[in-house]
Amino acid sequence: MNHFRIRIGRWSYLILSISFALCTLIQIYLAGMAIFIHPSNWIKHSQFGHLFLTIFPILMLIVAIIGSFPRWAYWQTLGLFGMVFLMYFTANISFVIPLASPMHPVFAFFLLFFASSSAIKAWRIIQGETQ
Repeated sequence: MNHFRIRIGRWSYLILSISFALCTLIQIYLAGMAIFIHPSNWIKHSQFGHLFLTIFPILMLIVAIIGSFPRWAYWQTLGLFGMVFLMYFTANISFVIPLASPMHPVFAFFLLFFASSSAIKAWRIIQGETQ
């Protein structure tokens, strides 16, 4: 039973990390739509981020614990959560610290990189247990 729990947790982590990376990519695309097509697309960018990007790191941390992942997964997932916070911070602090706002898209690419990295590492762990 314990092995089944770990397996479910690991597959769930993989699915969530891939989904998080894809949602981050969609979020970057929506920002591009707002910049290059029409500013009315900012609402899509904003709402999508509120709906999806905040919940993924929390769920990933829970399933990392269920899946008995190595410590890197906990730290990397907490790092993703921290970067999501930095995204909110840099999007809303422009009136106080204008130089922080340009970091917003930089953090988006960090999110994409680390979510993809989490997925690759999770895949390697899953492959290691099936061989």
